[in-house]
Amino acid sequence: MLRDCEDARWSVVVPVFNERDFLPRTLLSLARQTVPFTLIVVDNGSTDGCIAAARVLATEHGLDALFLEEPTPGQVHALKRGIAAASGEFVAICDADTWYPPHYLERAGQVFGARGQRCVAVAACNPSADRGLGKRLTILHRLIVSQLLYWQNHTSGACQTFRLSALRAAGGYDGRLWPYVLKDHELMNRVLRLGTQAYDRALWCVPSARRHDRSGVRWTLGERLLYHVTPYRWQRALFHRFLAPRFAARGLRDTALRAQPWRKAA
Repeated sequence: MLRDCEDARWSVVVPVFNERDFLPRTLLSLARQTVPFTLIVVDNGSTDGCIAAARVLATEHGLDALFLEEPTPGQVHALKRGIAAASGEFVAICDADTWYPPHYLERAGQVFGARGQRCVAVAACNPSADRGLGKRLTILHRLIVSQLLYWQNHTSGACQTFRLSALRAAGGYDGRLWPYVLKDHELMNRVLRLGTQAYDRALWCVPSARRHDRSGVRWTLGERLLYHVTPYRWQRALFHRFLAPRFAARGLRDTALRAQPWRKAA
């Protein structure tokens, strides 16, 4: 059904690089959202035909879709391109391999409304592939940690929604500010200087289980523990003076996320 997006409060940005096996399910889940939105798909150099298929799917399901190209390799560049084209009050950052329940955008909007203008970010819980009790325990853990360490990020970039004005005021995704992995954590550190964030037990999404081993694109246990114990006023220095050179030395630039070892395994 064609969506009436004249009064859409939401933009949804999906960066894409060779996602033919996962992107259709993501787009179908977005097509079932209960509130209108503008879909912004940013092709970051795909060569597997996934973008052509996505255009057909968007037309078939009446999505108000904008397809853009970002030739510079790296998700951070694709996200910057998509956010620049976003409109409305809120923007959701969605991964091409993640399933979003039909109430996802509607519920995030309700949380923004309940928390007021000081709330600049609403994050979904990320239960991975857990089901039943495992899913409920994972969500409960996220909610407890987010209350204790409320100035930090506790979910993946695929689960974040923002007030668009605050995201842009904070600098958004920008390779000149942070060209490394874990950009969702560094970004949230900047955004939360402008307001507060919220987590909600009814807001969740499910990523694919394709990347079982994330050791090549994440921080060490020591780095993560240091992140959690560092006071908020010092965390900007933690990212830019301590973590940035360490990530650079290990080759953990954002382009590391373009590696798709599951394809070789298949």
